[in-house]
Amino acid sequence: MTTNTASARYSGLGKGGKGAITTRSGVLSDQPYGFGTRFEGQPGTNPEELIAAAHAACFTMATSFALAKAGFADGTLDTQCTVTLDSADGGFAVTKSALTLKASVPGISAEDFERLADEAKAGCPISKLLNCEITLEKSLES
Repeated sequence: MTTNTASARYSGLGKGGKGAITTRSGVLSDQPYGFGTRFEGQPGTNPEELIAAAHAACFTMATSFALAKAGFADGTLDTQCTVTLDSADGGFAVTKSALTLKASVPGISAEDFERLADEAKAGCPISKLLNCEITLEKSLES
C-alpha cells in the first residue's frame, strides 16, 4: 500500500477567501488557490488543474508500463488532460476528463497501440477514481 498526503488551508470565506495547497513532497508549497484561480484566471492553481495533472501523469505511466509489459523497450508518450467543471444540481461537478495521447513507439502496430492505450485508460488508478466521462484521443507518430 502507498499513501500520500497534501493539505489545504483557506482563510476567509467564499469569494473573498484565499487558500494555499501544500504537498508532502514539497512540489507544491503554499501554492495559492481560491475563487480567482478557479474561475477568473488569476495566478495559482485549482482542484481541477490538479486532477488533470494527476490523471495525465497516472494514465501516461499506466500506458508506459503496459507497453513495457507487451515487450516494447523504447518510446515517448505525451499526454494532455482537460478536466471539465460544470454546474450541476445547484452546485458544480467534474463531468469530463479528456485525455489526448501522442506517442512514438518503434515497432508497434496501430492495433496494439490502440488496445494497450485503451487498457491503460481503464486500468489507471485515477481513471478508476473519477466519477465522470473519460475520453481518450490517441495518435501514433512514426
